[in-house]
Amino acid sequence: MKIVLAYSGGLDTSVILRWLKDNFQAEIIAFCADIGQQEELDGLEEKAMHTGAAKCYIDNLQEEFARDFIFPMFQAGAIYEGQYFLGTSIARPLIAKRMVEIARAEKADAIAHGATGKGNDQVRFELAAAALAPDLRVIAPWREERFRKQLPGRAEMIAFAKANGILVEASAQKPYSMDRNLLHISYEAGVLEDPWFDASSKEMRDMYKLSVAPEDAPNEPEYVDLVFENGNCDGVNGKKLSPLGVVKTLNKLGGKHGIGRVDIVENRFVGMKSRGVYETPAGAILHFAHRQMETLTMDREVMHLRDSLIPKYSALVYNGFWFSPEREALQALVTETQRDVTGVVRLKLYKGNIIVAGRKSPKSLYDPKIATMEADASAYDQSDATGFIRLNALRLRVRAALRSKDGGD
Repeated sequence: MKIVLAYSGGLDTSVILRWLKDNFQAEIIAFCADIGQQEELDGLEEKAMHTGAAKCYIDNLQEEFARDFIFPMFQAGAIYEGQYFLGTSIARPLIAKRMVEIARAEKADAIAHGATGKGNDQVRFELAAAALAPDLRVIAPWREERFRKQLPGRAEMIAFAKANGILVEASAQKPYSMDRNLLHISYEAGVLEDPWFDASSKEMRDMYKLSVAPEDAPNEPEYVDLVFENGNCDGVNGKKLSPLGVVKTLNKLGGKHGIGRVDIVENRFVGMKSRGVYETPAGAILHFAHRQMETLTMDREVMHLRDSLIPKYSALVYNGFWFSPEREALQALVTETQRDVTGVVRLKLYKGNIIVAGRKSPKSLYDPKIATMEADASAYDQSDATGFIRLNALRLRVRAALRSKDGGD
């Protein structure tokens, strides 16, 4: 049997690698996706082989991640439950896609992951796999009773690692867990499980990696110009950039000014609430700037239609339905709505705030001749509004008359 395992080199996936090999008598192919997590990848292949892997893939997927996953999602204006920029959610379908490709190339029988049975990631990995390779078996050790009986907690996993000569840097206690990629860093568990705990307190300053605390940000604002073409940002401060270049540049700019921190209690797909803290500097800036560009260039009814679909689109990403036909259909609509979302947005970044400082577009629908409060009968005859209001008030007058009649009976 041959299994492709999503592998990070941490305690969980290192233990799972050996456990899978021993319990399935399988050949394990370790796969690590470099999606900008900035974790130490040097020596990871050697570590995987030492732990028992037959082969190890380490693939740099950062450009594909930004181009084919992050940017289409931000074109849609996606934000889950009004706060979460979906940094973890959008990475999982890419990882699953590459796992399936490796499994096909290696003629593997199954893929495996280290996601727990309580979280969203198990769903995301497995729905993507079902859409791309329904014949592939998926093994989730945390959902197997024999695995949980043998390794019920962190202490047992550390003991297992030591007994099997697995090199891991781990302690029995962690104040929180962290997951990083190009778009964001998420923090959860440990001290963060208490929703009353203040994650912005001074004692937690060292937790954050992408951004300074807003109160420690520069005392002077910084201006940044973002260039958009068909709803995608392709330039920052006059420099043309790839999607990857845009995200990296805005992460640095936003982080410098304490932008993109979010502390939320979210609704997981599996039914429970979960508290998470996120750093998404580039995502916060892109989301804000994109909206500003749309206000200038997007037809009102098209915007309102697209906006009505944001909760649905966001939930599809969050719940793992990236490769579903309904997400693809929504994406086609989004692409159509973005045809004229082109121009420049100027922002002011200051102590955790993103402030619009200007926007312009060759495809602007804003006409000062119409919008002006000055007299200009040729552009807009204010007298026309009388009939407009009267027609729109008709149903209200009819309803009021009916209520008045009912009240008099």
